[in-house]
Amino acid sequence: MQTIVFIEANKSGSSREAIKAAERLGFFTVLLTKKQHFIDQRIEFPDVHQMILVELFVYDKLKENIIKLQKQGKQIKCILSFVDPFVHEASALSEEFCSSGISAGPILKMENKVLTRELLKDLSSSPHYAIYTPDDSLENFIHKQKSYLPLIVKSPVSAGSRDVLLANDKKQLKLAIQKLLNNNNQILVEEYLTGPQYLIEVLVRNGKVHIIAIIEQEITFTQRFIVTGYGLLAEIDQSLYDKILEAVSSILKAFQMNNGACHLEMRLVQGSWKLVEINPRIAGGAMNRIIEVGYGINLVEETIQLMLGNKPNLTKKHSKYVYAHYLTVDATGKLIEVTGKNRSSQYPGVEEVYIKPRKGTILGPPLSMGDRCGYILASSDVKEEAKRIAKEAASEVRFILDPIQKYGEINHDYYSKNLIPFNSMW
Repeated sequence: MQTIVFIEANKSGSSREAIKAAERLGFFTVLLTKKQHFIDQRIEFPDVHQMILVELFVYDKLKENIIKLQKQGKQIKCILSFVDPFVHEASALSEEFCSSGISAGPILKMENKVLTRELLKDLSSSPHYAIYTPDDSLENFIHKQKSYLPLIVKSPVSAGSRDVLLANDKKQLKLAIQKLLNNNNQILVEEYLTGPQYLIEVLVRNGKVHIIAIIEQEITFTQRFIVTGYGLLAEIDQSLYDKILEAVSSILKAFQMNNGACHLEMRLVQGSWKLVEINPRIAGGAMNRIIEVGYGINLVEETIQLMLGNKPNLTKKHSKYVYAHYLTVDATGKLIEVTGKNRSSQYPGVEEVYIKPRKGTILGPPLSMGDRCGYILASSDVKEEAKRIAKEAASEVRFILDPIQKYGEINHDYYSKNLIPFNSMW
Protein backbone atom coordinates (compact mmCIF):
# COMPACT_ATOMS: atom_id res chain seq x y z
CA MET A 1 0.00 0.00 0.00
CA GLN A 2 1.78 3.16 -1.21
CA THR A 3 1.54 5.68 1.60
CA ILE A 4 2.29 9.34 2.20
CA VAL A 5 2.70 10.40 5.82
CA PHE A 6 1.88 13.96 6.84
CA ILE A 7 3.16 15.48 10.07
CA GLU A 8 0.51 17.84 11.38
CA ALA A 9 -2.08 19.76 9.38
CA ASN A 10 -4.68 22.47 9.73
CA LYS A 11 -8.38 21.98 9.08
CA SER A 12 -8.15 24.10 5.95
CA GLY A 13 -5.60 25.82 3.77
CA SER A 14 -2.48 24.53 2.04
CA SER A 15 -1.67 21.75 4.52
CA ARG A 16 -5.16 20.21 4.28
CA GLU A 17 -5.25 20.61 0.49
CA ALA A 18 -1.97 18.69 0.30
CA ILE A 19 -3.60 15.70 2.02
CA LYS A 20 -6.53 15.88 -0.38
CA ALA A 21 -4.08 16.02 -3.31
CA ALA A 22 -2.25 12.92 -2.04
CA GLU A 23 -5.55 11.03 -1.80
CA ARG A 24 -6.48 12.22 -5.29
CA LEU A 25 -3.15 10.86 -6.56
CA GLY A 26 -4.10 7.43 -5.21
CA PHE A 27 -1.99 7.29 -2.05
CA PHE A 28 -3.01 6.02 1.37
CA THR A 29 -2.78 9.07 3.64
CA VAL A 30 -1.61 9.02 7.25
CA LEU A 31 -1.67 12.08 9.52
CA LEU A 32 0.49 12.23 12.64
CA THR A 33 -1.00 14.96 14.80
CA LYS A 34 -0.74 16.34 18.32
CA LYS A 35 -4.29 17.76 18.14
CA GLN A 36 -6.70 15.74 20.25
CA HIS A 37 -9.66 17.64 18.78
CA PHE A 38 -8.74 16.24 15.35
CA ILE A 39 -9.16 12.76 16.79
CA ASP A 40 -12.44 13.80 18.40
CA GLN A 41 -13.67 15.24 15.08
CA ARG A 42 -12.37 12.35 12.98
CA ILE A 43 -15.47 12.32 10.77
CA GLU A 44 -14.50 15.74 9.39
CA PHE A 45 -11.33 14.31 7.80
CA PRO A 46 -12.50 11.81 5.16
CA ASP A 47 -9.34 12.46 3.12
CA VAL A 48 -7.17 11.18 6.01
CA HIS A 49 -7.21 7.39 5.86
CA GLN A 50 -5.38 6.91 9.16
CA MET A 51 -4.90 9.43 11.96
CA ILE A 52 -2.47 8.91 14.84
CA LEU A 53 -2.13 11.02 17.98
CA VAL A 54 1.56 11.50 18.78
CA GLU A 55 3.98 13.88 20.48
CA LEU A 56 5.39 15.58 17.41
CA PHE A 57 8.43 17.16 19.03
CA VAL A 58 9.87 13.76 20.06
CA TYR A 59 11.73 12.46 17.01
CA ASP A 60 12.01 8.91 18.33
CA LYS A 61 8.23 8.74 18.82
CA LEU A 62 7.74 9.77 15.22
CA LYS A 63 10.20 7.09 14.10
CA GLU A 64 8.36 4.47 16.15
CA ASN A 65 5.12 5.31 14.38
CA ILE A 66 6.74 5.19 10.94
CA ILE A 67 8.18 1.75 11.73
CA LYS A 68 4.76 0.56 12.94
CA LEU A 69 3.23 1.72 9.67
CA GLN A 70 5.85 -0.22 7.73
CA LYS A 71 5.12 -3.34 9.77
CA GLN A 72 1.45 -2.92 8.84
CA GLY A 73 2.48 -3.36 5.21
CA LYS A 74 2.44 0.29 4.21
CA GLN A 75 5.11 1.36 1.74
CA ILE A 76 6.15 4.85 2.86
CA LYS A 77 6.84 6.83 -0.30
CA CYS A 78 7.16 10.25 1.29
CA ILE A 79 6.96 12.01 4.67
CA LEU A 80 5.83 15.62 4.46
CA SER A 81 4.76 18.59 6.52
CA PHE A 82 3.26 21.87 5.35
CA VAL A 83 3.05 23.28 8.88
CA ASP A 84 5.62 25.15 10.98
CA PRO A 85 7.69 23.97 12.80
CA PHE A 86 7.52 20.37 11.53
CA VAL A 87 8.88 20.73 7.99
CA HIS A 88 12.42 19.86 9.04
CA GLU A 89 11.29 16.89 11.13
CA ALA A 90 9.38 15.54 8.15
CA SER A 91 12.32 16.02 5.80
CA ALA A 92 14.71 14.31 8.24
CA LEU A 93 12.35 11.32 8.52
CA SER A 94 11.95 11.26 4.75
CA GLU A 95 15.74 11.18 4.37
CA GLU A 96 15.87 8.23 6.76
CA PHE A 97 12.94 6.19 5.47
CA CYS A 98 12.42 7.25 1.83
CA SER A 99 14.46 8.00 -1.27
CA SER A 100 13.02 11.40 -2.13
CA GLY A 101 16.25 13.29 -2.70
CA ILE A 102 15.17 16.03 -0.30
CA SER A 103 17.89 17.29 2.02
CA ALA A 104 16.96 18.25 5.57
CA GLY A 105 19.95 20.56 6.07
CA PRO A 106 18.69 23.61 4.15
CA ILE A 107 15.24 23.24 5.71
CA LEU A 108 16.66 23.32 9.24
CA LYS A 109 18.41 26.61 8.48
CA MET A 110 15.30 28.10 6.91
CA GLU A 111 13.18 27.26 9.94
CA ASN A 112 15.52 29.20 12.22
CA LYS A 113 15.68 32.93 11.52
CA VAL A 114 19.04 33.36 13.26
CA LEU A 115 20.64 30.59 11.18
CA THR A 116 19.10 32.17 8.07
CA ARG A 117 20.53 35.60 8.80
CA GLU A 118 23.97 34.21 9.63
CA LEU A 119 24.04 32.17 6.43
CA LEU A 120 23.00 35.09 4.21
CA LYS A 121 24.88 37.92 5.94
CA ASP A 122 27.20 38.60 2.98
CA LEU A 123 24.41 38.87 0.39
CA SER A 124 23.09 42.21 -0.80
CA SER A 125 19.57 41.01 0.07
CA SER A 126 20.45 40.79 3.75
CA PRO A 127 19.40 43.78 5.90
CA HIS A 128 21.13 44.89 9.06
CA TYR A 129 20.56 42.51 11.97
CA ALA A 130 21.93 41.72 15.41
CA ILE A 131 21.53 38.83 17.83
CA TYR A 132 20.94 39.29 21.55
CA THR A 133 21.50 36.55 24.13
CA PRO A 134 20.86 36.65 27.91
CA ASP A 135 24.64 36.68 28.48
CA ASP A 136 24.91 40.07 26.77
CA SER A 137 24.52 43.38 28.54
CA LEU A 138 21.09 44.61 27.49
CA GLU A 139 22.01 48.26 27.97
CA ASN A 140 25.15 47.91 25.83
CA PHE A 141 23.22 46.04 23.15
CA ILE A 142 20.54 48.73 22.99
CA HIS A 143 23.18 51.45 22.86
CA LYS A 144 24.81 49.78 19.84
CA GLN A 145 21.47 49.42 18.04
CA LYS A 146 19.95 52.83 18.79
CA SER A 147 21.22 54.39 15.54
CA TYR A 148 19.31 51.75 13.54
CA LEU A 149 15.91 52.45 15.13
CA PRO A 150 13.11 51.69 14.36
CA LEU A 151 13.83 47.96 14.54
CA ILE A 152 11.94 44.68 14.26
CA VAL A 153 12.39 42.28 17.19
CA LYS A 154 11.78 38.57 16.53
CA SER A 155 11.93 35.14 18.05
CA PRO A 156 14.24 32.91 15.94
CA VAL A 157 11.39 30.44 15.43
CA SER A 158 8.44 32.81 15.14
CA ALA A 159 5.82 31.95 12.53
CA GLY A 160 2.73 33.70 11.23
CA SER A 161 3.75 37.07 12.75
CA ARG A 162 3.79 35.62 16.26
CA ASP A 163 6.58 37.13 18.37
CA VAL A 164 7.39 39.83 15.82
CA LEU A 165 7.43 43.24 17.49
CA LEU A 166 8.11 46.78 16.30
CA ALA A 167 10.41 48.96 18.40
CA ASN A 168 10.39 52.68 17.56
CA ASP A 169 12.65 53.82 20.40
CA LYS A 170 15.07 52.49 23.01
CA LYS A 171 12.34 51.92 25.60
CA GLN A 172 10.24 49.85 23.19
CA LEU A 173 13.34 47.92 22.11
CA LYS A 174 14.13 47.00 25.72
CA LEU A 175 10.55 45.96 26.45
CA ALA A 176 10.33 43.88 23.27
CA ILE A 177 13.56 42.01 24.01
CA GLN A 178 12.51 41.35 27.60
CA LYS A 179 9.12 40.09 26.46
CA LEU A 180 10.56 37.61 23.96
CA LEU A 181 13.31 36.44 26.34
CA ASN A 182 10.67 34.58 28.35
CA ASN A 183 10.61 31.82 25.72
CA ASN A 184 13.84 32.25 23.75
CA ASN A 185 17.59 31.94 24.31
CA GLN A 186 18.29 34.27 21.39
CA ILE A 187 16.54 37.37 20.13
CA LEU A 188 16.87 38.57 16.55
CA VAL A 189 16.82 42.32 15.92
CA GLU A 190 16.46 43.43 12.31
CA GLU A 191 16.39 46.56 10.24
CA TYR A 192 12.88 47.94 9.72
CA LEU A 193 12.39 47.76 5.96
CA THR A 194 10.11 50.12 4.04
CA GLY A 195 8.80 49.53 0.55
CA PRO A 196 6.33 47.26 -1.25
CA GLN A 197 6.38 43.65 -0.04
CA TYR A 198 6.05 40.56 -2.21
CA LEU A 199 5.66 36.87 -1.49
CA ILE A 200 7.46 34.59 -3.94
CA GLU A 201 6.49 30.91 -4.22
CA VAL A 202 9.34 28.70 -5.41
CA LEU A 203 10.10 25.09 -6.29
CA VAL A 204 13.67 23.91 -6.78
CA ARG A 205 14.37 20.79 -8.83
CA ASN A 206 17.90 19.49 -9.47
CA GLY A 207 19.25 22.88 -8.44
CA LYS A 208 17.10 24.88 -10.88
CA VAL A 209 14.94 27.58 -9.33
CA HIS A 210 11.35 27.77 -10.59
CA ILE A 211 9.41 30.87 -9.55
CA ILE A 212 5.79 29.71 -9.46
CA ALA A 213 4.07 32.92 -8.38
CA ILE A 214 4.76 36.48 -7.30
CA ILE A 215 2.16 37.95 -4.96
CA GLU A 216 1.87 41.53 -3.74
CA GLN A 217 1.08 41.73 -0.03
CA GLU A 218 -1.04 44.26 1.81
CA ILE A 219 0.04 44.57 5.43
CA THR A 220 -1.94 45.94 8.35
CA PHE A 221 -0.29 46.90 11.62
CA THR A 222 -2.10 47.20 14.92
CA GLN A 223 -0.44 45.12 17.63
CA ARG A 224 1.29 42.86 15.08
CA PHE A 225 2.15 42.82 11.38
CA ILE A 226 -0.76 41.01 9.72
CA VAL A 227 -1.05 40.37 5.98
CA THR A 228 -4.64 41.22 5.08
CA GLY A 229 -4.34 41.11 1.29
CA TYR A 230 -2.61 38.94 -1.32
CA GLY A 231 -2.62 39.99 -4.97
CA LEU A 232 -1.40 37.40 -7.49
CA LEU A 233 0.24 38.99 -10.51
CA ALA A 234 -1.11 37.63 -13.80
CA GLU A 235 1.45 39.61 -15.79
CA ILE A 236 4.91 40.40 -14.49
CA ASP A 237 7.24 43.03 -15.86
CA GLN A 238 10.27 41.20 -17.23
CA SER A 239 12.74 43.49 -15.48
CA LEU A 240 10.97 42.95 -12.14
CA TYR A 241 10.94 39.18 -12.71
CA ASP A 242 14.62 39.03 -13.64
CA LYS A 243 15.72 40.96 -10.56
CA ILE A 244 13.56 38.81 -8.26
CA LEU A 245 14.92 35.62 -9.86
CA GLU A 246 18.48 36.85 -9.40
CA ALA A 247 17.92 37.66 -5.72
CA VAL A 248 16.03 34.42 -5.00
CA SER A 249 18.60 32.28 -6.81
CA SER A 250 21.49 33.77 -4.83
CA ILE A 251 19.62 33.10 -1.57
CA LEU A 252 18.80 29.48 -2.42
CA LYS A 253 22.34 28.88 -3.66
CA ALA A 254 23.60 29.93 -0.22
CA PHE A 255 21.22 27.39 1.36
CA GLN A 256 22.45 24.73 -1.11
CA MET A 257 18.87 23.69 -1.75
CA ASN A 258 18.90 21.19 -4.60
CA ASN A 259 15.31 19.96 -4.36
CA GLY A 260 12.49 21.45 -2.33
CA ALA A 261 9.76 24.03 -1.90
CA CYS A 262 9.85 27.38 -0.17
CA HIS A 263 8.38 30.84 -0.14
CA LEU A 264 10.18 34.11 0.44
CA GLU A 265 8.87 37.44 1.62
CA MET A 266 10.91 40.28 0.16
CA ARG A 267 10.74 44.07 0.13
CA LEU A 268 11.83 46.37 -2.64
CA VAL A 269 13.84 48.99 -0.74
CA GLN A 270 15.10 51.88 -2.87
CA GLY A 271 15.51 49.61 -5.88
CA SER A 272 17.18 46.76 -3.95
CA TRP A 273 15.50 43.48 -2.96
CA LYS A 274 15.77 42.68 0.75
CA LEU A 275 14.76 39.40 2.38
CA VAL A 276 12.19 39.70 5.16
CA GLU A 277 12.04 35.93 5.76
CA ILE A 278 12.07 32.55 4.08
CA ASN A 279 10.05 29.43 4.93
CA PRO A 280 10.61 25.89 3.56
CA ARG A 281 7.02 25.28 2.40
CA ILE A 282 4.20 26.87 0.46
CA ALA A 283 2.54 29.72 2.35
CA GLY A 284 -0.50 28.61 4.31
CA GLY A 285 -4.07 29.83 4.24
CA ALA A 286 -5.47 30.56 0.79
CA MET A 287 -2.16 30.44 -1.09
CA ASN A 288 -2.71 27.14 -2.90
CA ARG A 289 -6.20 28.28 -3.97
CA ILE A 290 -4.87 31.67 -5.11
CA ILE A 291 -2.37 30.01 -7.43
CA GLU A 292 -4.87 27.41 -8.61
CA VAL A 293 -7.47 30.04 -9.49
CA GLY A 294 -4.90 32.32 -11.11
CA TYR A 295 -2.78 29.81 -13.04
CA GLY A 296 -4.50 26.43 -12.89
CA ILE A 297 -1.52 25.02 -10.96
CA ASN A 298 -2.22 23.04 -7.79
CA LEU A 299 1.08 23.83 -6.09
CA VAL A 300 0.73 21.41 -3.18
CA GLU A 301 0.09 18.57 -5.63
CA GLU A 302 3.13 19.51 -7.70
CA THR A 303 5.18 19.79 -4.49
CA ILE A 304 4.20 16.23 -3.64
CA GLN A 305 5.31 15.13 -7.10
CA LEU A 306 8.65 16.85 -6.54
CA MET A 307 9.08 15.16 -3.14
CA LEU A 308 8.32 11.80 -4.74
CA GLY A 309 11.15 12.36 -7.19
CA ASN A 310 8.84 13.08 -10.12
CA LYS A 311 8.89 16.08 -12.44
CA PRO A 312 6.23 18.59 -11.38
CA ASN A 313 3.95 20.09 -14.03
CA LEU A 314 4.37 23.85 -13.66
CA THR A 315 2.77 24.90 -16.94
CA LYS A 316 0.15 27.61 -16.50
CA LYS A 317 -3.27 26.57 -17.84
CA HIS A 318 -4.44 30.20 -17.81
CA SER A 319 -3.39 33.49 -16.26
CA LYS A 320 -5.59 35.98 -14.41
CA TYR A 321 -5.30 38.33 -11.46
CA VAL A 322 -6.45 37.02 -8.10
CA TYR A 323 -6.90 38.93 -4.86
CA ALA A 324 -7.48 37.34 -1.45
CA HIS A 325 -8.86 39.78 1.10
CA TYR A 326 -8.56 38.50 4.67
CA LEU A 327 -11.19 39.19 7.31
CA THR A 328 -10.40 40.34 10.84
CA VAL A 329 -12.33 41.86 13.73
CA ASP A 330 -11.33 44.89 15.77
CA ALA A 331 -13.26 43.95 18.93
CA THR A 332 -13.11 41.11 21.42
CA GLY A 333 -16.04 38.82 22.06
CA LYS A 334 -17.71 35.46 21.62
CA LEU A 335 -18.98 34.80 18.10
CA ILE A 336 -22.78 34.70 17.99
CA GLU A 337 -23.33 34.68 14.24
CA VAL A 338 -21.74 35.46 10.88
CA THR A 339 -23.97 37.23 8.37
CA GLY A 340 -23.56 38.16 4.73
CA LYS A 341 -21.63 35.12 3.49
CA ASN A 342 -24.20 34.27 0.82
CA ARG A 343 -24.45 37.87 -0.39
CA SER A 344 -20.68 38.06 -0.56
CA SER A 345 -20.39 34.85 -2.58
CA GLN A 346 -22.88 36.16 -5.18
CA TYR A 347 -20.66 39.05 -6.29
CA PRO A 348 -19.51 38.52 -9.90
CA GLY A 349 -15.85 37.53 -9.83
CA VAL A 350 -15.89 36.04 -6.31
CA GLU A 351 -14.33 32.58 -6.44
CA GLU A 352 -14.58 31.60 -2.79
CA VAL A 353 -15.80 32.88 0.57
CA TYR A 354 -14.19 31.12 3.52
CA ILE A 355 -15.21 31.77 7.12
CA LYS A 356 -12.94 30.11 9.68
CA PRO A 357 -14.39 30.53 13.21
CA ARG A 358 -17.40 28.61 14.46
CA LYS A 359 -20.18 29.88 16.67
CA GLY A 360 -18.94 30.29 20.24
CA THR A 361 -15.32 31.03 19.27
CA ILE A 362 -13.65 33.89 21.12
CA LEU A 363 -12.45 36.44 18.57
CA GLY A 364 -10.31 39.52 18.90
CA PRO A 365 -7.91 41.77 17.00
CA PRO A 366 -5.28 39.54 15.35
CA LEU A 367 -2.00 38.82 17.14
CA SER A 368 -0.89 36.33 14.45
CA MET A 369 -1.89 35.21 10.97
CA GLY A 370 -3.84 32.38 12.59
CA ASP A 371 -6.20 34.92 14.16
CA ARG A 372 -7.59 36.01 10.80
CA CYS A 373 -11.24 35.03 10.44
CA GLY A 374 -11.42 33.99 6.80
CA TYR A 375 -11.05 35.45 3.33
CA ILE A 376 -12.79 36.50 0.14
CA LEU A 377 -11.09 35.27 -3.04
CA ALA A 378 -11.84 37.13 -6.28
CA SER A 379 -10.42 37.03 -9.80
CA SER A 380 -10.43 39.25 -12.87
CA ASP A 381 -8.50 39.96 -16.04
CA VAL A 382 -7.85 43.41 -14.56
CA LYS A 383 -5.61 43.73 -11.49
CA GLU A 384 -7.48 46.57 -9.76
CA GLU A 385 -10.82 44.90 -10.45
CA ALA A 386 -9.90 41.70 -8.60
CA LYS A 387 -8.99 43.73 -5.52
CA ARG A 388 -12.11 45.90 -5.73
CA ILE A 389 -14.41 42.89 -6.01
CA ALA A 390 -12.81 41.12 -3.04
CA LYS A 391 -13.03 44.16 -0.80
CA GLU A 392 -16.59 45.05 -1.77
CA ALA A 393 -17.71 41.46 -1.24
CA ALA A 394 -15.94 41.46 2.14
CA SER A 395 -17.99 44.50 3.21
CA GLU A 396 -21.08 42.25 3.26
CA VAL A 397 -19.69 39.96 5.95
CA ARG A 398 -20.23 40.79 9.61
CA PHE A 399 -19.08 38.95 12.72
CA ILE A 400 -21.67 39.50 15.44
CA LEU A 401 -19.98 39.30 18.82
CA ASP A 402 -21.18 39.00 22.39
CA PRO A 403 -18.83 41.28 24.37
CA ILE A 404 -16.67 39.73 27.05
CA GLN A 405 -14.55 41.16 29.82
CA LYS A 406 -10.90 41.42 28.90
CA TYR A 407 -8.08 43.07 30.83
CA GLY A 408 -10.63 44.40 33.31
CA GLU A 409 -12.63 46.34 30.72
CA ILE A 410 -15.94 45.57 29.00
CA ASN A 411 -15.99 45.64 25.23
CA HIS A 412 -19.36 47.10 24.18
CA ASP A 413 -18.95 46.63 20.43
CA TYR A 414 -21.63 43.98 19.84
CA TYR A 415 -21.56 44.27 16.08
CA SER A 416 -17.98 44.22 14.86
CA LYS A 417 -17.70 44.61 11.12
CA ASN A 418 -14.84 42.67 9.61
CA LEU A 419 -11.86 44.66 8.52
CA ILE A 420 -13.01 48.07 9.68
CA PRO A 421 -10.22 49.90 7.87
CA PHE A 422 -7.03 49.95 9.85
CA ASN A 423 -4.37 52.48 8.94
CA SER A 424 -1.66 50.59 7.14
CA MET A 425 1.79 51.47 8.39
CA TRP A 426 3.13 51.44 4.84
